[in-house]
Amino acid sequence: MSAAAPAAPGAAPGQAAPPPLYGPALVLGTLSLSLATFMNVLDSSIANVSLPAIAGDLGVSPTQGTWVITSFGVANAISVPLTGWLTQRFGAVRLFTWSVLLFVLASWLCGFAPSLELLIAFRVLQGAVAGPMIPLSQTLLLASYPREKAGTALALWGVTTLVAPVAGPLLGGWITDHISWPWIFYINIPVGLAAAAVTWGIYKDRETPVRKLPIDTIGLALLVLWVGALQLMLDKGHEEDWFHSGLIVALALAAAIGLAVFIVWELTAEHPVVDLRLFAGRNFAFGALSLSVAYGVFFGNVVLMPLWLQQWMGYTATAAGWALAPVGVLAIVLTPLVGKKVSQWDPRRMATGAFIGFALVLWLRSHFTTQTDFAHILIPTLMQGAAMAFFFIPLTTLTLSGLAPERIPSAAGLSNFVRITAGAMGTSIATTLWNTRASLHHAQYAESLGQGSPAAAEAVARLEGAGLSTEQAWGQINRLVDQQAFTRAADDIFLASAGVFLLLIVLIWFTKRPARGVAGADAGGAH
Repeated sequence: MSAAAPAAPGAAPGQAAPPPLYGPALVLGTLSLSLATFMNVLDSSIANVSLPAIAGDLGVSPTQGTWVITSFGVANAISVPLTGWLTQRFGAVRLFTWSVLLFVLASWLCGFAPSLELLIAFRVLQGAVAGPMIPLSQTLLLASYPREKAGTALALWGVTTLVAPVAGPLLGGWITDHISWPWIFYINIPVGLAAAAVTWGIYKDRETPVRKLPIDTIGLALLVLWVGALQLMLDKGHEEDWFHSGLIVALALAAAIGLAVFIVWELTAEHPVVDLRLFAGRNFAFGALSLSVAYGVFFGNVVLMPLWLQQWMGYTATAAGWALAPVGVLAIVLTPLVGKKVSQWDPRRMATGAFIGFALVLWLRSHFTTQTDFAHILIPTLMQGAAMAFFFIPLTTLTLSGLAPERIPSAAGLSNFVRITAGAMGTSIATTLWNTRASLHHAQYAESLGQGSPAAAEAVARLEGAGLSTEQAWGQINRLVDQQAFTRAADDIFLASAGVFLLLIVLIWFTKRPARGVAGADAGGAH
């Protein structure tokens, strides 16, 4: 991590920064900002282990349940690039406080949602208002510490983003099993209210300057159009039989045309909502591309694991949480070392090591069977934490290196937009491919276990001997075939994902190494 970070987006040129905080005000300010960040990051992982319970309670398939994840991600991604404009329009402190309060309101509405459609609508609202929270919490925190203590501030901030993925599955699983899934959203209410109250009390007199700036409304509308159409196409494609459906064809056309017009408009607009010219820089283009594709593959697998464990391995939400939570252990231990060494070591080598680590983890998972025990599921999860530590910081450093300081906020916003969008799309692609591959494996198994096969006849006879009717026996066999088919399909996704990570290593080496001793940018915003 670098010692310096971008100034508050709303700061006027030449204006003196507010003095650092000291004593209880510093402690409480750090705590409130970190709590808000923790709540935000937690909400991106806490719902993963609760998806089967949410889907069952709302009467939809688990695949449709993943829309709860993707809707939040897409709305969050679209709102991130607006943070700079909103900050200058309303002030960093006011915007952050209102973002937290609206996040609390959206969380309350999510818990009360009686249908999947309303839950998705409220998750869209939650994702949209969450956009400014993470970058502004970082901005306000850095302004609270003396410049020489910026590294300490970012380390404290970074711990919250690493602990949340550990706590998310555990907390989500326990709440789902022992209370009910709406409480994974209700727990945000006391945390958010406390964070907003303390933040406003401490920072209201440290507001950043405000000024009216034009906003690229056409660019924003085009952004919402093409990203929304593409995500909806990916979410509903399997259900609608892809391009045999007029709806999917229309969504694909809307996404393609919307993207083309968006690119042309943003390159010619006087005040673009995102600065696409950043992609002209080699490091930004290849850094953002490798970071985003890798994050999409990573996040798709993060969502797939608890679905497989709960649907086909008999895990409760709590047990699935325990199987996934240790991913943060090595990440917490190693991240301070990575932050310290990224300016000394070659970040391209560090990122290459991370991708090899992810590929190894996914290769190990591709050998999972229906007999794999908890210990063998846990080992790759622990290893993945080390890969995560060497993933975000070096790649963010490469992506933002070589940029002028005034371009870093825009670059960080655009990089995060692309990454978060890729995460939502990776989730849809992973779950769709999982169902498609499972159907293929099921057909192959069913062919070899047809009504006339000796193996099937023997299995039916054994089950009938245990007291089942013929129909019940075939139902049990079909369930076992499904279990094998979905496990084999998960293995296919894991193995293909491992291959993608190895191929992505090539992209990393198209970037230039930052000057030795220069971290390039704060990595915290990558989480």
